[in-house]
Amino acid sequence: MASSNLPNAISPSFLDHLYVSFTNATAFSPTETVPMTVVAKTLMGVQSVASLLTVALVAARAVNILT
Repeated sequence: MASSNLPNAISPSFLDHLYVSFTNATAFSPTETVPMTVVAKTLMGVQSVASLLTVALVAARAVNILT
């Protein structure tokens, strides 16, 4: 059955693809939670960026201490 025939079919947008690719690339994706709204995806994406920056800053500080 084609998904276009379903009355409540959801067509993924650019934000959906961006969210999935970013969280998979950074490995900061939720394991049992799937955000459904644009606001939730945006907030979880911002949280992933914050986590990635925190790890980068800690690693940079550790490298700086060693030298």
